[in-house]
Amino acid sequence: MQTYLVGGAVRDRLLGLPVGERDWVVVGATPGELEALGYRRVGASFPVFLHPQTGEEYALARTERKTGPGYRGFAIDADPGVTLEEDLRRRDLTVNAMAEAADGAIVDPYGGQADLAGRWLRHVSDAFREDPVRILRVARFAARFAPLGFRVAPETLQLMREMVAAGEAAALVPERVWQETERALASARPDVFIATLHDCGALAVIFPEVAALWGVPQAAAWHPEVDTGVHLLLALEQAARLSPRAEVRFAVLVHDLGKGSTPAAQWPRHIGHEERGVALVETLCRRLGVPNRFRELGGAVARFHGLCHRALELRPATILRLLEGTDALRRGERFEDFLLACEADARGREGRADAPYPQAALLRRCRAAALAVDAAALAAGGLAAEALRDALREARVRAIAACLED
Repeated sequence: MQTYLVGGAVRDRLLGLPVGERDWVVVGATPGELEALGYRRVGASFPVFLHPQTGEEYALARTERKTGPGYRGFAIDADPGVTLEEDLRRRDLTVNAMAEAADGAIVDPYGGQADLAGRWLRHVSDAFREDPVRILRVARFAARFAPLGFRVAPETLQLMREMVAAGEAAALVPERVWQETERALASARPDVFIATLHDCGALAVIFPEVAALWGVPQAAAWHPEVDTGVHLLLALEQAARLSPRAEVRFAVLVHDLGKGSTPAAQWPRHIGHEERGVALVETLCRRLGVPNRFRELGGAVARFHGLCHRALELRPATILRLLEGTDALRRGERFEDFLLACEADARGREGRADAPYPQAALLRRCRAAALAVDAAALAAGGLAAEALRDALREARVRAIAACLED
């Protein structure tokens, strides 16, 4: 029995990055032999065990054979005769198909070290096409490692296109799409994730509402980049600069969905795209099972980002309506997320990456002024519920007006 460290831990150590989870492959053993040593089996579809002391995952070396569509249709062979090279061959990318022996020697049968040096994300073998999740994983790795100069190898991108054309992307289940998307949103360059999916054609299958933005023009006076899809990528890049929170980045991803449904005869104007966008955000979130915290912020940014951009010219009553509509008076942290998403949208335009966004500071001051109104004092006057609500709103409008005059 031989044990090897495999996958991401080997890759990241060779790149000089912090190593997180460590995964192991065991060659030449049976499930019974591992259980006799105290390992606890946890894998249902294939033999994975937890180490009795470290709790790390140890998997028996295995091969996989495609038996049906999607990523669940596989037959697993974990016979003790399966070699390390055979196990590594079934993996997705060469940089993930390396192993480290107990003495520190690197086992690299498919050129992973050369691709690390060349900064290529390249598939190991044609077996890559058997698992559509790998389309998402490659896009996610491209997003994660873009700051290091990694890019998808041309032949791998072509293979991904062939998989999409063969209908493999359509077999992805919503839960897995969202799982990979959430991880990509938290990565260094979420815009690269979306761009890679667009380049291989998968975006139109799994995020048709987002893919519809490409080729849709906007007014050059406000959007020098013109194309709405290009703007989206620029805004996502800014979102990653402004906030580490995946919720903010998701809100930027969906903020302009309504523009994809604007009739071509109205281009480059997009009247009413905010409300149309809210409906599309809801549709996307229902389809993929997106958690409420993402859905709520995404909907708020889709509906109110235009008002936020015009904050410097809004009347006090309209500013209060914006604060109420975004639930800013009750949920200050989420309002900060809202402002960051709007700032990313404003800066995600050609030549405006470092432009100031005074609207955010103004709206923070207006929120503070509205919250400073003494609701308890108004209630002490004995006003009925509806009258009290109206009095409170009027007092808040006056407080905001005074804030704007300062």
